[in-house]
Amino acid sequence: MSGTHTDAAISRRVRKLEALLEERGIVAGAALDEALDAFLTGSSPLNGARIVARAWTDPAFKERLLADGTSAVAELGYAAGGVQPQRLRVVENTARTHNVIVCTLCSCYPVRLLGPSPSWYKSEAYRSRVVREPRAVLAEFGCVLPADTEITVWNSSAETRYLVLPRRPAGTEDLTEQALTDLVTRNALIGTATL
Repeated sequence: MSGTHTDAAISRRVRKLEALLEERGIVAGAALDEALDAFLTGSSPLNGARIVARAWTDPAFKERLLADGTSAVAELGYAAGGVQPQRLRVVENTARTHNVIVCTLCSCYPVRLLGPSPSWYKSEAYRSRVVREPRAVLAEFGCVLPADTEITVWNSSAETRYLVLPRRPAGTEDLTEQALTDLVTRNALIGTATL
């Protein structure tokens, strides 16, 4: 997605916060680095892809996933939250509906399931525009949907994270769960791509 956002402003704010925490003796820089490293270990879009592949191959799991994403992903050993627990809501793309995720306030995102968020997800341009003109923003990602497809934009928050369950590609009925996992992209899990 094009835009004028750079990560420099966010980086400056994060560094300022880190410096304040260190100055006040709340946390040592090394401890903060260790906590971040531990948090990111195992955080990957592959986790979300595995969840999707399981849903595509196991109808009972898919039903549980759509009813209570938090509990369903826990069955596979995953959590939606980060430092504090969050609720995970999974929204399904169909032939008539397409879902896309945003956090308009900041950049809330299920890091454990999707890995570190892409810079465009954090950008002010994406956060403001996808709500007002989702079809145009999706087209900038190369995701051009039929005119009669209803687009729903879901706003993540500190309490609730979202994951898109993409439509299973046609012709994949004979693929194994692992092969299906390999088809799923991070952007499809956010809703800025189809498979």
